[in-house]
Amino acid sequence: MDITYIALMIPFAGIALGAFAVWTDHQRKVLDKQAEMSAEKAAQYAASNQKLEQRVRVLERIVTDKGFDLSMQIEDLRDDTQTKELN
Repeated sequence: MDITYIALMIPFAGIALGAFAVWTDHQRKVLDKQAEMSAEKAAQYAASNQKLEQRVRVLERIVTDKGFDLSMQIEDLRDDTQTKELN
């Protein structure tokens, strides 16, 4: 191996190592941002899921209530809807 070759490879190795460090730092930041976005989406899905579960509980209560007159309640809802549409 020629001394000139070694003398040229030392700076090249330093530059390559620096570039690799910048690239790995960038990749880490990208992964952190993706994890943050995934956590936000999971929180949104959890909130949406909780709202849906509450609505299902209300519907279950309505359907299983023995003293409940379903047709009267439906008519009351229709009357409310028609009244709101007229206003």
